[in-house]
Amino acid sequence: MQRTRGRAPSGGRAGALSQELIVGAAVVLLDEHGERGLTFRLLAKHLNTGPGALYWHVTNKDVLVALAADQVLGGAFAADTYPEEDAGSGLRALAIAVFDALDRHPWAASHVNAPPTLENALRLLDRIGTLVARTGLPAERHFAVSTAISYYITGISAQIIAPRATPDATTSRDAFLAQTAERWEALDPADYPFLTRTAQDLRDHADRDQFITGLDMLLDGLNTAADPRPPA
Repeated sequence: MQRTRGRAPSGGRAGALSQELIVGAAVVLLDEHGERGLTFRLLAKHLNTGPGALYWHVTNKDVLVALAADQVLGGAFAADTYPEEDAGSGLRALAIAVFDALDRHPWAASHVNAPPTLENALRLLDRIGTLVARTGLPAERHFAVSTAISYYITGISAQIIAPRATPDATTSRDAFLAQTAERWEALDPADYPFLTRTAQDLRDHADRDQFITGLDMLLDGLNTAADPRPPA
């Protein structure tokens, strides 16, 4: 990968470094310490080198975290070896793989670009668009539909997962949902009929199931738009 700035390091351990190696180590440390706990000093110690050598390959921490998130994203679909898979099934499997990858690395969820600019984010959108193009959808709708699916996958994943990565969070997910459900239950059913009726569902729901429910609705709409014939 292209170097980002600075002068070449002179000899020693730094010469063995690469951006890929640094980013991989950053993923490990981000999983362990979170985004706030990652420093170039800690990373340099982990890689047995000096902080200055890292800056030769990565400009700053923001760039490093973005690259680390993109590496996590790439791992989500690196094993996809079914290019002839049905478009709908392929989109569903791809979306769930991305959600699961970000769920394993919660700090990464809010750093996946939309619109994409980094390598694996670009590959994700291209793979979505390639699958959408296999449907019967008119070509002039491919861009709008593909980007909508991409935004759902990355945006909803971030909204569901990212709050769990907040370093100063003092309330667990279950406790937060329980507190919110109690607040819903205390509302006036005449003013909030849906919220009071579904408070228990909020307390008990699984994030992954919620993601898949919305995904399936989105893909059902795609199937209908691609093949609008009424059922026999």
